[in-house]
Amino acid sequence: MTDDLSEMHKVIRQNGFAAVVTARADGMVATHLPLHLIDDSANGVLWGHFAKANDHWQALDGEIEALAIFSGAHTYISPYWYETENSVPTWNYDAIHAYGRPRVMADPGAVIAGLSRLSDQYESGRATPWKVSDLPDDFVRAQLKGIVAFEMKIERLEGKRKMSQNRAPQDVRGAVAGLRATGRADDAQVADITEAANKDRL
Repeated sequence: MTDDLSEMHKVIRQNGFAAVVTARADGMVATHLPLHLIDDSANGVLWGHFAKANDHWQALDGEIEALAIFSGAHTYISPYWYETENSVPTWNYDAIHAYGRPRVMADPGAVIAGLSRLSDQYESGRATPWKVSDLPDDFVRAQLKGIVAFEMKIERLEGKRKMSQNRAPQDVRGAVAGLRATGRADDAQVADITEAANKDRL
């Protein structure tokens, strides 16, 4: 997955709550935010917003580089699931690092459009999805005073998928079986991804 853009975008969309990290003169600062991915450039554009009371947004001048970290499916792998003796515990995981230079958005209309896209993403699939447009315009514009929206054109994407590719096929099968046996939904998800990542040798 390291250089597969569509796979990296898929992980971002499925795991949109990211840690946004920026270096400032007084040190590193990080904020956890839901982000929306827009496909309108080579690597895409991330859109999100800070609470205005969070001064992290003041570091976003369109020049300073930031990093958005997306954690995908992940879980513990027990060495008891392997056939190979003298194995150690490990962790299977997906992660995406997106780098860019975020800039603050000042146009209220663009900010409202961004908020609509963000909520539409997370309301998708509900029987009666909530929409920003359900609210009175004056109420929405009043709420804008409490946030600072930004967009970040992704200049560089790094994807990491560690799903037992370094193990012998029999160990991969053991890990998949062990994950499925736990009965946990997150383990089942990692089992599915592990099988897909190793399908050519199982």
